[in-house]
Parts: sequence; C-alpha cells; structure tokens
Amino acid sequence: MTTLKICSKCVMDTTDSAITFDAEGVCDHCRTYETQVQPNWHTDERGEQELLALVEKIKANGNGKDFDCLIGMSGGIDSSYLTYIATEFGLRPLVFHVDAGWNSQEAVNNIERLIDKLDLDLYTEVINWEEMRDLQLAFFKSGVPHIDTPQDHAFFATMYKFAEQNNIKYILTGANYSTECIRNPIEWMYYQSDSIQLKDIHRRFGTRPLNNYPTTSILRHKVWLPYVKGIRVVRPLNFVPYDKAGAMKLLTEKFGWQPYPQKHFESRFTRFYEGYWLPKKFGFDTRKVQFSSLIVTGQMTREEALKQLKQPALDDATVRQEFEYVANKLGITTDELQTYLDAPNKTYRDYRSQEMFYTVGARIMRTLGLELGGKR
Repeated sequence: MTTLKICSKCVMDTTDSAITFDAEGVCDHCRTYETQVQPNWHTDERGEQELLALVEKIKANGNGKDFDCLIGMSGGIDSSYLTYIATEFGLRPLVFHVDAGWNSQEAVNNIERLIDKLDLDLYTEVINWEEMRDLQLAFFKSGVPHIDTPQDHAFFATMYKFAEQNNIKYILTGANYSTECIRNPIEWMYYQSDSIQLKDIHRRFGTRPLNNYPTTSILRHKVWLPYVKGIRVVRPLNFVPYDKAGAMKLLTEKFGWQPYPQKHFESRFTRFYEGYWLPKKFGFDTRKVQFSSLIVTGQMTREEALKQLKQPALDDATVRQEFEYVANKLGITTDELQTYLDAPNKTYRDYRSQEMFYTVGARIMRTLGLELGGKR
C-alpha cells in the first residue's frame, strides 16, 4: 500500500495526483492561497464599501421591479447565510430553488424557515425525474468520479435560464473563499457545466432522450450571459467576514435552521456520493478539501481535521441505509448499484469534453484578475 504524503500545513495529500510540495512540505494549494487569494481578498472596511457600492447598483437596476436579484438556495449553510445577508443589506431577492429529487427533509425545513421569517418569495423549479434518473444512471455506468454532475448542471442551467427569461441582471451565489478557497482537484470533480461531456456520457449509457432536462455551456455562462445579456453573477460572502461556525450559530438561533454533518449534505444524493461513493470507489475524500479551506482561513486546526479524517464520513449503518435508498430511488436493485461500484474506474478523460476551453478561459480570467486561486 502506497503511503500518502500530506501537506505540513493543511490536510491535502497525494490522493490529489497533481499536488506538489515545497521544501517545507507545504502544498501548492496552501501556497496559492497565501500568494494569490489572501492578498486580494478583502472583508474589512474596503470589502464592505465594495459590497455597498454593488448593492446600490443592484437596487438601482431593480427599481420598479418585484425583485432586484436572484439567489440560488439549496438549504445549505452558504446559500442560507447569503440569503440572510442579502436582506440585511436591503436587497429584495427572489429565492430560487431547483428540486432534482434528492432534497433532504432538513433542507426543505431550512428553506421554508428562512423564507417565512424573512418574508421572501420562493420559486421552485422541479426537474423531470425520469430524465434525471436516466442521466444519473448513465453517470454511474460511465465509471467517472463526478456522478453528481447531473444534479449540479441542472441547478446552474435552470437558474441562468430563469434569470435571462425574466430580465434579472444579478444572480447572487453563496460561493466563497472562506470555506472554499481550496478547490477540489479536477480528477475528483470535473467541471459540472461541461455539456459536451454530459451529453457524451448520456449518449453512451442513457436510455431515453433528454427533452426537458436543462443544459448550459461554458461559453453561455462565461461569455453570452455576462457580456451579451448583461447578467452578472456575484459572491457577496467574499466581501464580509464569514465564519462558518458563527454563521451556523446565527441561523440556528434566529431561524431554527438545522445544521448538517458535512458541507453539501443537504442533498441525499450528494451525501451518499461525497460521504461514501467517492472515498470507497476512488479514494477521494472531499473533507480534505473542505477542512483545508477552514484550516488556512483560521476556522479549524489541522489536528482537529486529522482527527475527524480518521473516521469515515458516514458510519456503516448509514451507508447501508443510503445505499438502499439510492438504489430504490433510481429504480434498480442494490446488486446492480454494487456492480457500478465494483466496475473499473474511469476519468473525465475517457469521454469527450471541453477541458481546453476551461483551461484557456481560467488562464485568461486569472491574468485579468477576474479569478483568484489555482488551476483546479
């Protein structure tokens, strides 16, 4: 068994095959944060002033309209805290939720509680389940790690389409540096917006046409929407102090918000995928990325992260329960699901993709200062 080399500062290790270490044993993820993200990330008075200026633009654009912006909400910590912050700054968001069939009851409760107490309107788009089911089964059959792509792709595509159709110029997202400054390696989670790969995998393994399933593309949401349609995606949490534990405490006390055992566990499928499937089949534990972000931003100690990583994200009883739940939900037997788990592993490179566009585009964005962080 190969011994993993682990960063001396965070908990990223050589399960990320592209990781590199300097003479002090510090990984490139940490060094990228120190040299590129941290110096350009402002949550002090400067950040507040930038956010206030942005808020005024959003309000002006929404003057006379029912809503001045769109917030995609999953019920998770980031989108929930974002919704609260937006109202604190006087914005009038329409809360947008995509139901892909995997909501946990906690997520449903959290969304309802915030909507009710903040007196906001909620729009829910329900994805055609038979098409979603067929696409997710295709990803299982493909053998790639990123089997959560059908769900994530639908979220992005549906929200962008709604904004365009309803002339909403600002989309607020909970993406942030505080809890996400360390990125998932591309081999763990390939770009969810790559419609070429999604369609290729479905063409090979799907059984029915995707007549209603929403799709987008890198060119659509990076070029067409912002530069032609004037739709801007903004990340307000990057302008304010955002401490995860403090945010959870506030939401719990103020709204009765229910916390999750792990980031992204508001979805039953994502809980199964990140908590069991990825580490079991591929050896990829997304907690290493999540904990490392918290470590470098001073919200978690390395010792605490290492301690938690010694235990699996899901215990055996929960795994058995979720394995059966996912199989039943997808209309297959647990034996069939097990065959996908035991099948040879594949990567995104085994299927058609637009990787070149992402690579070149990211390089341009970083050069222009429009994106911070590393290549992952």
